[in-house]
Amino acid sequence: MQATATAPATVTVIGAGMVGTCCALYLQNEGFRVTLVDRKAPGEGASFGNLGCFGIASCVPPGMPGIWRKVPRMLLDKDAPLKLRWGHALRAAPWFLKFIANTSRARVEEIARARQSLLNRVHETLDPLVAEAGAGNLMSPTGILFTFESEEAFQGAAYAFDIRRRNGVMMDVLSGDEARELEPNLTSNVVRAIRVPSLVSTLDPSGLVKSLAALFERRGGTLLCNAVRGFEVGSEGVTAVKTDSGDTAVDNVVIAAGVWSRPLAEALGTNVPLEAERGYHTVFHGADVKINEAILSVDRYISVTPMREGIRVGGFAEFAAPDAPADMRHAKTAAQHGQKLFPGLDAATRSEWMGPRPSHPDSKPAIGRSPRHRNAYFAFGHDHLGLTFGSITGKLISEVVAGKPPSVDLEPFRPDRF
Repeated sequence: MQATATAPATVTVIGAGMVGTCCALYLQNEGFRVTLVDRKAPGEGASFGNLGCFGIASCVPPGMPGIWRKVPRMLLDKDAPLKLRWGHALRAAPWFLKFIANTSRARVEEIARARQSLLNRVHETLDPLVAEAGAGNLMSPTGILFTFESEEAFQGAAYAFDIRRRNGVMMDVLSGDEARELEPNLTSNVVRAIRVPSLVSTLDPSGLVKSLAALFERRGGTLLCNAVRGFEVGSEGVTAVKTDSGDTAVDNVVIAAGVWSRPLAEALGTNVPLEAERGYHTVFHGADVKINEAILSVDRYISVTPMREGIRVGGFAEFAAPDAPADMRHAKTAAQHGQKLFPGLDAATRSEWMGPRPSHPDSKPAIGRSPRHRNAYFAFGHDHLGLTFGSITGKLISEVVAGKPPSVDLEPFRPDRF
């Protein structure tokens, strides 16, 4: 149902992370009366632990040609970035088979173009929301530095950076000494670097989402802290959302609940291959070492980002049930890699975190109408890029719900493509 001048239709958005909050804001722009519901406060899920970069250089998918040869070794190496809980292996096997099927050169090129079509629209959709929310103080336009500690690693990444270049990403190739001119505390082991100068980070991902949610409420939106358990469905589609506090009637519903979207989509008759790719980070609070911009170590598979609360070091992709107990050894290993990349990085106080990122085997989100119900919409599966893709996803969902032509071709992101 579309909004009208006399009786605006309602939309209930499930999930108050970056994606869901941006969906709610853009739906308000279209004149809808919006309720945003989550079992946690805004920005307290995967958005909380994000490494803070708006990854406009992230068109390259995680699954690259030949990665299938590396997976067994990674799973057996305690320091490798890929982890699999063996009790979860049977459930995850179909996902991994689909993932491998998407790693041919042809598929990688196709996926990169699709991801770039969203990345091209990030700032035109994000910046107006940040400005209206008064959250500009949380943004840091400093760039990102990809580091390499061997020529072999640099040459091995050539194809990935060629894809970026062909998709319009501007980059500078630096020597190790030139990289240390930008980051004096960087280890002398770094021999090469590639810098993307135009990339923006946030100093507080959770704070940014909270600021956007506060804007949503100032505009008259309703924010509910409730767990969603399912739906009432009638002949015309979804009629109500079932929560811990009872049933809420809806005109339209958007599922933007990250990895928790899988059971909600199943409740609406659609099975999606969505896995919990669990990430870990350690924050060094009050660290003495100064870092000027976001760092991504290609050798170590970690990111190091300066934030308001300290230096955040994160990485790893652990495949396990979303609610399985965290294994904080991974956060500690990431921290150790960060200390090798920046000798002297330490702090008296540290904090550790784990959160499940929602990943599809083709490294693309689902954006669009439910295959089964005309008043239900999917906005999930953004893997590592929920922060980056949140605003453009919100814009696209608002256009689809309002019956407008989407500003990006949504064919690659169809929820029924699986």
